[in-house]
Amino acid sequence: MTQNNAGFTADEPIFSALLMPHRSLGRTGFLVLMATLATAWGITGLFFLAHGAWPVFGFFGLDLLLVYGAFRLNYRAARAREEVSVSRTSLDIRKVAPSGRTETHHFNPFWTRFRIARHDEIGITAMAVEAEGSRVPLGGFLNPEDRESFANAFSGALAKARRG
Repeated sequence: MTQNNAGFTADEPIFSALLMPHRSLGRTGFLVLMATLATAWGITGLFFLAHGAWPVFGFFGLDLLLVYGAFRLNYRAARAREEVSVSRTSLDIRKVAPSGRTETHHFNPFWTRFRIARHDEIGITAMAVEAEGSRVPLGGFLNPEDRESFANAFSGALAKARRG
């Protein structure tokens, strides 16, 4: 391993980030929400059932299943993540899909460009790493504030890797 005058080795990470989608409702909150919905729809459904409108009771159950299914899909999508690491000699991106399928990209930081698409009102709308004829999007699931924070830190790390 070679060591430069800044005191770190060439393969030592200058920057490392784990990007994950944010979900504001945790497991306990989800259980409380589903219990509340089931109770409210059960009481309302029993009212309709008592008044002879039995099909309404079944539709309330269908609604509950649809809400549950939507949340399950949302939580499954939250399993996606992106791991980004920058050292003096390499830029590594590891993308993990919700299904668990992994995609790995390796670049030389000296030949890499970090592209940012920006909207006047929203801020950063897209980020990507480009090099050697390939383009890897980053942080598509992040909110605008997190994109801004990541973009500043990542571009600073790339500049530091290039300076050596």
